[in-house]
Amino acid sequence: MWYLYLLAFLCGAIAALAVYIIVRRLVLKGRKEAIIEKAELEGEKIKQQKILQAKEKFIQLKSDHESYIAEKNSKLQETEHRLHQRESQLGQQASELGRRQHELDTAKAQLNARAEALEHKEEECAALTAQVNRQLEAVAGMSAQDARNMLVDNMKAEARSEAQAYINDTIDEARLNAAKEAKRIVINTIQRTATETAIENAVTTFPIENDEIKGRIIGREGRNIRALEAATGVEIVVDDTPDAILISGFDPVRREVARLALHQLVIDGRIHPARIEEVVAKVSAQLEDEMLETGKRTCIDLGVHGLSIELVKLIGRMKYRSSYGQNLLQHSREVANIAATMASELGLNAKLAKRAGLLHDIGKVSDADPELPHALLGAKLAEQYKEKPEIVNAIGSHHEEMEMNSIISPIVLVADAISGARPGARREVIESYIKRLKGMEDLAAAYPGVTKSYAIQAGRELRVIVGAEQVTDEQASRLSGDIAQKIQDEMTYPGQVKITVIRETRSVAYAK
Repeated sequence: MWYLYLLAFLCGAIAALAVYIIVRRLVLKGRKEAIIEKAELEGEKIKQQKILQAKEKFIQLKSDHESYIAEKNSKLQETEHRLHQRESQLGQQASELGRRQHELDTAKAQLNARAEALEHKEEECAALTAQVNRQLEAVAGMSAQDARNMLVDNMKAEARSEAQAYINDTIDEARLNAAKEAKRIVINTIQRTATETAIENAVTTFPIENDEIKGRIIGREGRNIRALEAATGVEIVVDDTPDAILISGFDPVRREVARLALHQLVIDGRIHPARIEEVVAKVSAQLEDEMLETGKRTCIDLGVHGLSIELVKLIGRMKYRSSYGQNLLQHSREVANIAATMASELGLNAKLAKRAGLLHDIGKVSDADPELPHALLGAKLAEQYKEKPEIVNAIGSHHEEMEMNSIISPIVLVADAISGARPGARREVIESYIKRLKGMEDLAAAYPGVTKSYAIQAGRELRVIVGAEQVTDEQASRLSGDIAQKIQDEMTYPGQVKITVIRETRSVAYAK
């Protein structure tokens, strides 16, 4: 019987093992199907994400393409506008040439009429002389010798009259030809010198990415923007203008320093008063190097060699100065080309004329002696840096403040007048505005204890920075009133001027 129990046990064990294997296979199959279903769901999700990313990329590329097309259209419209302006200027020049030709024709007709009248007078004089000779010959009591002598005297007087008339005609013809030749040279010079006129303004726009950067530039309670204005001498205008900050100031060099400093500060991300002063000092040094490079490139472009390095620096500074709204460097390059063209037409030294034309306004960018007119100051600088006497005289006499003793001098004078007389080249209002603001700054800087003075807000505010060791709080308060009274007594200005005297104490220590 025991083998029956053993057989039954074995059959039960085999049946249990078979049931276990079948159940395990069913469980594994269910798990596999669940994993496959989960993988399919994740694949579908990734597919939808990729489709959305592709659509967003397509929309971005489409937007960039439309922006590019709009920018191209804007540039084309701007080019077309400049072409229309150039056509208008050429039309005005043609009208002016026609008017001058008409004036020349009228003057020629008048000269012809005068010549005919003079010929008629000469005929009358000849007839009277012949009548007198006949009367003398008919006089009975006169000897033949006396009659001959009188006739000879009359003939001499007639010869002198004819000679004088011939001399007068020759002089008039020479004057007429000289005037024609001078006009021809000036017209040819203007036509051969085609340069664009750059008009500078008093505001620079600094682009930013978002309003968060505006807040960082302003700083806590405005300390960053005050430090930047104190270091550069310009006014930083932060308003509702989207993606832009305005830099206002009459001095282009200060505006450029402020713009470059802002650019470096925004890129670096560290914006605080100490960093601002460090960056402004660094940018100022870089700008000086850039001015030197600009001066060197200008001399190379014009073929002017052998200038002193100090004169080259002054030429580079012209890029950031203006004369009656006309960019000073562009004006000097234009005067140099005009003077060289006129000198070559007259058979003179064109290189010498070009050199004098380039240097004629260097007195405007030098602070050496502000009491001198810029022409005399420029002549003094040219003489100091070993320029030739002809160039020194041309610089000093281009506004007739020095006697001309060189043939190059009147050429530079005329070239300067031609460059400034171009339509739209200069604006008297800008120059008077800059002179007024500069005079206001100089007036404040003349007081003892004043370290810096800046005119901002188009001259409606004057900020004066004084040394804390030299001026007390009471003296600073009194100083603002004194400056206001002096401006009111000595200067002419619209509206009112706010005088702000700033006195601050700094304590600096280093941990080593």
